[in-house]
Amino acid sequence: MAISTDFRGLFNERFARNFLPIPAYDKLLINFLTPDFQLQDVKNGKVVKLSEYRNKQPVLLALTRIFTEKQYCPFCFPHIKALNENYEEFTNRGIEVLMVTSTDERQSQIVVKDLGLKMPLLSDPSCRIFRTYQTGQALGAPLPGQFVLDKEGKLRYRHLFSFIDHNASVEKLLEQFDNIGNG
Repeated sequence: MAISTDFRGLFNERFARNFLPIPAYDKLLINFLTPDFQLQDVKNGKVVKLSEYRNKQPVLLALTRIFTEKQYCPFCFPHIKALNENYEEFTNRGIEVLMVTSTDERQSQIVVKDLGLKMPLLSDPSCRIFRTYQTGQALGAPLPGQFVLDKEGKLRYRHLFSFIDHNASVEKLLEQFDNIGNG
């Protein structure tokens, strides 16, 4: 799927709330439990609660930047595709990938269909999870971040967006799981 130039729906309340730049903060502590949340998986309508994975399996929490169902962040679009193409590599190692986006449920359902997403896509139009995980924001949307959680739900690695290093690669993320012994 090509990145579109259709800007309809881009300038909305979420855009206005996230317009001014706020840098990401590296304040979540490594080896400590991450903040719990619950969001709806737009693929199947089920509510996903992060703490339900604790003591069951490690989780890759991928907060991603999608402006609308027609506008993807040029840095995040390849990352979303790479995670989707390698979803089985994660699940074969017992790792769940939870992708969180700030698009609303309707927009998120279109994204799931258009990209053929295999992994859960959790809709957070309020951007509450992005703020809780302190990923920052710029130009109308929260910034992306990847968080590697071990089986106990403790943060073992985080990657926050920068213009030098946009998103952690699939290889880097899998390596982090290997390093904690859960991959």
